Amino acid sequence: MIEDLKASWGLAWRLARRDLSAQYRQSFLGYLWAFILPVSNTLAWVFLHATGIIKVANTGLPYPVYVLTGTMLWQMFIEALQSPLQQVVHAKSMLAKLNFPRESLIVSGIIKWWANAGVKLIVLIPMMMLFGVFPNGYLAFVPVAMIAILIVGMGIGLLLAPIGLLYNDIGKAIPIFAQFAMFVTPVVFAMPTEGLTARLFQLNFMTPLILHGRCWLTGTPGPLLEQFVWVTITFSFIMILGWALFRVTMPILIERMST
Repeated sequence: MIEDLKASWGLAWRLARRDLSAQYRQSFLGYLWAFILPVSNTLAWVFLHATGIIKVANTGLPYPVYVLTGTMLWQMFIEALQSPLQQVVHAKSMLAKLNFPRESLIVSGIIKWWANAGVKLIVLIPMMMLFGVFPNGYLAFVPVAMIAILIVGMGIGLLLAPIGLLYNDIGKAIPIFAQFAMFVTPVVFAMPTEGLTARLFQLNFMTPLILHGRCWLTGTPGPLLEQFVWVTITFSFIMILGWALFRVTMPILIERMST
């Protein structure tokens, strides 16, 4: 596995460059698409909050900053979750005709994920400053939160990719899951303190990652560091398990696709 991973970097880099170039070259708005969805979501929730349609508890931050940071981090998670399946589906013809390290597809997805995440941060930080929220030394820990989000998303995505090749329902179900899961994660709502909703927030493995990512972006220490560490460690093992499952199942699935 390690040898194939090492051998995959050259091809992965070329695939990522090709895909990024095609993704943005054929679009009038270019790299703006990397953050248009989080920004549009933010505007919608800020409007609902300002008009009183929804009531949100005190977030400790200007609400636009709270929602924007939350939706940006959540979008990073969803992109990491979808990446393995999308990479494999887009490379079906290559997989059936060429023999190459399959890890190059996953690594290519990771490179593209970091490129898109970097664009999001470049835009996010100035927008935070417009609302009077200035980053400080905690900004140095933001890459740690991003790595944790990538690990969790990739861990789940690698487990789902082989099933998604067999059943298209998996790819269609991910956006539905994402929409529901966002409402039990501190993305647009503050952490509840009691009741069933509070319990769901606490059980959600993404809660400490979103909270710490937002806190480090806005210059405060995170409140759930121990949970953050345990989630990252647990999903690191899940990602390795998913990687092994990916390697075992891909030859079978490729043979099935070519028959």
